[in-house]
Amino acid sequence: MTHPHPTAILESALYADDLEAAESFYTTVMGLAVIARTEGRHVFFKLASGILLVFNPHATRIPTGNPDIPVPTHGATGPGHLCFAATRSEIDTWRDHLTEHSIPIEAEFDWPNGARSLYFRDPAGNSLEIAEPRLWSF
Repeated sequence: MTHPHPTAILESALYADDLEAAESFYTTVMGLAVIARTEGRHVFFKLASGILLVFNPHATRIPTGNPDIPVPTHGATGPGHLCFAATRSEIDTWRDHLTEHSIPIEAEFDWPNGARSLYFRDPAGNSLEIAEPRLWSF
């Protein structure tokens, strides 16, 4: 018997204690549009393909109490990681853009397969990467 296989990631989650700082960063620096917000609990952003969820980890450990949306509790502590896709020339533009916003670049290098990655952090300390999609070419 064969079993189903996921074909894509629909949403990815990061956690931040300060949702206002996260919202400011992801809208102002990263250029993402807010599509949903619940004060003190979460802020969600739309990308071309997929959704970035940023949750307050303390709030998501509390059951919602809403029987119509019985999302299980969740949360994480410590920095997470997320990688955005970009071409090599777009990575150059991102480096300049991040520098203009005084966002320190933690690392920038070419992987053994030649794909470029650029690393930096959001205000919550999450490790963000912008990399060429060929990083995961097989």
